[in-house]
Amino acid sequence: MELNNLLSGPPETLLPVDPAAAELADGAAPADVAAKYPTSSLAWAVLAEAALADGRTIEGYAYARTGYHRALDLLRRNGWKGHGPVPWEHEPNRGFLRALASLGKAAALIDEKDEAERCATFLRDSSPTAADALS
Repeated sequence: MELNNLLSGPPETLLPVDPAAAELADGAAPADVAAKYPTSSLAWAVLAEAALADGRTIEGYAYARTGYHRALDLLRRNGWKGHGPVPWEHEPNRGFLRALASLGKAAALIDEKDEAERCATFLRDSSPTAADALS
């Protein structure tokens, strides 16, 4: 094994295309899309973002947590070992990153400081680009 491979850290995790993404992009109602694709972290992230924007913090927290856990399951099925880059530049990763960012924002709103900090760190460690884009 080359020295560069040993020093480079874990490989990037690139998730498969989320079937909910096309329907959301076409303007389908996020709740309908989440019901049709309950494993879609993107659908749950969109619901979380909308709830948080409307001041429905607890609902946003619940949606974000659902999206986050759905994404963790998908990440693990795609070779992720609990750490390593999940690049924002790969569009199918954005559901996970958006759910994680929303979870951190919602946690901060309910004064769950440890979780808010953990989410912010996890987001930056996964994708500095996403952390900047979603802050």
